[in-house]
Amino acid sequence: MNAALHSKGQLKPAKFRPRIGLAMQDAALRDALFSKRLRSRLEAIGDCDFSHVIQDFSTVPDNVLAELDVLITGWFSPRIDATVLDRMPRLRLIAHAGGSIKGHVLPDCWDRGITATTAAEANALPVAEFTLALVLLAGKSAITASRLYSQRQIKIDREAEFPDCGNYERAVGIVGASTIGRLVLERLQPFDFDIALYDPTISASEARQLGARLVDLDELMACSDIVSLHAPLLPETTHMIGTKQLAAMRDGSTLINTARGELVDQTALTKELEAGRITAYLDVTSPEPLPAGDRLFTLPNVLLTPHIAGSMGTELHRMTAYALEEVERYAAGLPPKFPVGLSDLARMA
Repeated sequence: MNAALHSKGQLKPAKFRPRIGLAMQDAALRDALFSKRLRSRLEAIGDCDFSHVIQDFSTVPDNVLAELDVLITGWFSPRIDATVLDRMPRLRLIAHAGGSIKGHVLPDCWDRGITATTAAEANALPVAEFTLALVLLAGKSAITASRLYSQRQIKIDREAEFPDCGNYERAVGIVGASTIGRLVLERLQPFDFDIALYDPTISASEARQLGARLVDLDELMACSDIVSLHAPLLPETTHMIGTKQLAAMRDGSTLINTARGELVDQTALTKELEAGRITAYLDVTSPEPLPAGDRLFTLPNVLLTPHIAGSMGTELHRMTAYALEEVERYAAGLPPKFPVGLSDLARMA
């Protein structure tokens, strides 16, 4: 989806100007989320004291909270529980300019009929784009080729050194048909990949509609040249990629993790990587960040990036645009575009 188009739909005229509060980590995050254009859009929607970022509800005067109809929240927003809601009798919408709301929107909000929305799709887009880039680089053995060239500093005979590389009919395995997983699957379709999918929550017909064949996890690990993880971090998915799954991977295959480090047993992964049999592109680890001197920093078959797949820089503005559209829809009396139900919390990261 084109995010610019997403935020330019024709809405009904607003029925009223809501009073809007901002709750997030700090003023620096507010400034990162709101470009000059987005701030003007906020001011056109409702009344907001842009200079005031709520970091702790206990420090905000009762009369300020009592006037709020809407909260736009960002990363590390303070928790919104029954005690906070008692002080905000007019609150009807929490529009999150981010992905998961699990950490700050408590069940009390749904008990009181408050609508909560997420910009998870906006945050998923750059992760999917980054993952696609890593898949294509992995198919070309890019990290190995780059380091070999730096080491030898002479002409590299591509056909002799990398006879099996390339992205034609490459077997790609996707673990998790999450929001991000589905966006990755969509972006893989124009290429000549053989795509397998593991997700115990969907059917084979649903997988076919996503352009993949449904397989179990062990088969996916064994049949894929490139494995990309997109499952949510839940008790049942913690260390879902362990010694058995890593041992099943093909020689020369690549593991990509842009999801959560805890999905992988990192001790087992490090041992497999030290053996030099597989390659890993890791945007997340466990712990994160890695301790100084960790072996993963120096292994030649590992590409480490410091959790850059998700929204950063200008991409933060897309999440704000999604949140602002939700406020516009509320002010116009329209239903939310990306609501979150209480039952959705259990599946959120």
